[in-house]
Amino acid sequence: MMNLKSIAWDLETYSSVDLTKCGVYRYCESEDFEILLAAYSIDGGAVQVTDLACGEKLPQEILDALEDETVEKWSYNSQFERICLSRLLGYPAGDYLAPESWRCSMVWASTLGLPRSLESVGVVLGLEKQKLTEGKDLIRYFCVPCRPTKANGGRMRNLPEHDPEKWERFKAYNLRDVETEMQIQKRLSNFPVPDTIWEEYHLDQEINDRGIGVDMELVRQAIAMDARSRERLTAAMRELTELENPNSVQQMKQWLADHGLETDTLGKKAVAELVKTAMEPLREVLSLRQQLAKSSVKKYTAMENAVCADSRAHGMFVFYGANRTGRFSGRLIQLQNLYKNTMPDLAQARALVRSGNYEALSMLYEDIPDTLSQLIRTAFVPQNGRKFIVADFSAIEARVIAWFAGERWRLKVFEDGGDIYCASASQMFHVPVEKHGVNGHLRQKGKIAELALGYGGSVGALKSMGALEMGLAEEELQPLVDSWREANPNIVRFWWDVDRAVKDCIRQRVPTETHGLHFDYRSAMLFITLPSGRRLAYVKPRIGENQFGGESVTYMGVSGTKKWERLESYGPKFVENIVQGTARDILCYAMQTLKNCSIVAHVHDEIIIEADRRMSVAAVCEQMGRTPPWAKGLKLRADGYECEFYQKD
Repeated sequence: MMNLKSIAWDLETYSSVDLTKCGVYRYCESEDFEILLAAYSIDGGAVQVTDLACGEKLPQEILDALEDETVEKWSYNSQFERICLSRLLGYPAGDYLAPESWRCSMVWASTLGLPRSLESVGVVLGLEKQKLTEGKDLIRYFCVPCRPTKANGGRMRNLPEHDPEKWERFKAYNLRDVETEMQIQKRLSNFPVPDTIWEEYHLDQEINDRGIGVDMELVRQAIAMDARSRERLTAAMRELTELENPNSVQQMKQWLADHGLETDTLGKKAVAELVKTAMEPLREVLSLRQQLAKSSVKKYTAMENAVCADSRAHGMFVFYGANRTGRFSGRLIQLQNLYKNTMPDLAQARALVRSGNYEALSMLYEDIPDTLSQLIRTAFVPQNGRKFIVADFSAIEARVIAWFAGERWRLKVFEDGGDIYCASASQMFHVPVEKHGVNGHLRQKGKIAELALGYGGSVGALKSMGALEMGLAEEELQPLVDSWREANPNIVRFWWDVDRAVKDCIRQRVPTETHGLHFDYRSAMLFITLPSGRRLAYVKPRIGENQFGGESVTYMGVSGTKKWERLESYGPKFVENIVQGTARDILCYAMQTLKNCSIVAHVHDEIIIEADRRMSVAAVCEQMGRTPPWAKGLKLRADGYECEFYQKD
């Protein structure tokens, strides 16, 4: 065999399964899945394209290299190539090429704060060989089913012979993608990805490959019950309002106005407020609308789309999905924003839905959409006679910020196993506060202050956290901000020390340090090195002026609207990135120590393990709560429980 060191890959594929809805694992399981074109470059040499759709075959040494752990495989979003090539090699469903020898240029770009799409990275880096923009049209033509028309002879799919000229352009597009990927690697070569991050990436890929079990019977019954419930609710609304389409916002607003109730919006919050004061029959109509607005069924449908032949959902986690902090993001069935379950009799409601007993369910639970929403978590189940162990870090961000800032009283609360919300309220109001005890009513104020104010937030942050809905008065908010800041002088100092270190570093192009953090300016990038040794990256930072005429830092990044543009930041916001980035590193450290325990999912600061019946929760929590060697003096604690289906304890 030739002496290969690395291969860069890009594939073009066909499947009738919708990749965006179902993910690559389910996409590759489709009976009509095939790889159409495979472009590759050996050790940085000229790119070659193998036209598999027209009968060409990949050379045997290239196929052998896929299973050779000593050959590095590169791609942009390499999970896609790895799973597709597993199928080409004839791996059975649920079995995939090992991720250890794979590298991903998308992860590389993400570690440097660059966009995640190949096209955008090419533009941002100003590459001379950029991704060809006509690609989307070619993919639409060859890679997905087409609509049968008279003109195309009623066919469901376009093949190379249907447009040979387009097919040649498609091959050029495939070749160019590999060239673009190789140029990205060349351009980023001054900032290699540390081995520790590749190890985390490989663990992430293992978790995605393993997948998490889904109770498909529960999912199917929930979807059917949701349809029945919606029909019933809509019929009841139609009867009360005599409207043709009571779900129409326009028609509903008009009907309410005709009955003396004017409202600008029918958003969830607005309807919740109106229900409190509306008279009958308006109140009943609004309450029915509230039930209809519950998006319970969307998650169940997402499960139905994504679940593979092994009754598991694979590929739900995106490594470095949040590239400002390096945290994971979710895809397909978003675990990050599941509805909370507060029902005491979860198992009973679940059993009724699973057995399709709609009558009993509607008799025992008047709000069916809410019940179905609360059961979403419970659709995730352990398989093969195992159990779930769910463990999460207690108040991780509050611990990390106190540790960085050296806020002694807070550190002592954590050392003594105290309740940070009670302690915070006590510190703010100078009285003892106990949960369900003396001055217990103040705990809620401590909690909302903790959640809203740690990163420079003020009255606006308290409001967006729901302070007014929780019964706090408008005039209480500013004093609450002032008391919290007074009680946490070291955290406030930490914000502004970071602010100063960042500005000095950018202004003078010199390394600066504060609170064990290192700030560097290199090649038009600001790097913040965290205690773990991992770096946060900010592209083309500048000192500018904010909307209030003060000094602020701006840098290039992907905004909330997914555009690459100048973003503004300041001390407390950098602190938020630092704290969340460090919390992410702690989670990854815990995942590495527990990697032989069959982790099937993780959400924020929580890990879900599909465990052997003999495994103990205490052992998992003890392991998870260990402080990483780079975080001396940080006191961590993990709490956990076991369950037969996923739920919030």
